[in-house]
Amino acid sequence: MTPVQDPVSEPNNNPQQNTENPWIEALKTVGLSVILAFGIRAFVAEARYIPSGSMEPTLQINDRLIVDKLSYNFAIPQRGDIVVFNPTETLEKQNFHDAFIKRVIGLPGEKVEVKGGRVFINDKALREQYIADEPNYQYGPVTVPDGQYLVLGDNRNNSYDSHYWGYVPREKIIGRAVVRFWPPNRVGEIGNQPVYSGQ
Repeated sequence: MTPVQDPVSEPNNNPQQNTENPWIEALKTVGLSVILAFGIRAFVAEARYIPSGSMEPTLQINDRLIVDKLSYNFAIPQRGDIVVFNPTETLEKQNFHDAFIKRVIGLPGEKVEVKGGRVFINDKALREQYIADEPNYQYGPVTVPDGQYLVLGDNRNNSYDSHYWGYVPREKIIGRAVVRFWPPNRVGEIGNQPVYSGQ
């Protein structure tokens, strides 16, 4: 009797190589990273820094922020939001090209007036705990046009804002400042209450 042998596959002495050139792999990785970074910056969020003192005490010069660019696709700006926006037509005529950052104060259709060191919305005083000093100017009354916003800096007496040049059209708003990531002693969410140095 002849013994039956189990068929055994012979080892493959020439396995097919399925590895790519490491340079091509690196280029793919870098390319994908660039595309993702651009997509996130263009549509989701981006980092910004504060170049002036117009938003003190809430935001200090050289603070670094994350700006949420996505949420305003699903919601409208609210009073108190700190928004980053591209220059309006009036500002462009004055040769401003960089984005601005200010706080939304007046919403479309609202009557806004600044008098006696207070901001009034529809004849009611706005309670503001985030400003550096009471405004020492008079402004208005004005009615904010549809689709536009009145914005002011928290450093009311040292801010080039809506009381000088007018309103911000909705389409000029890039996004809302949501998180400060620098300096380390003031890292955190950006809300209506400023976080001061040393707190």
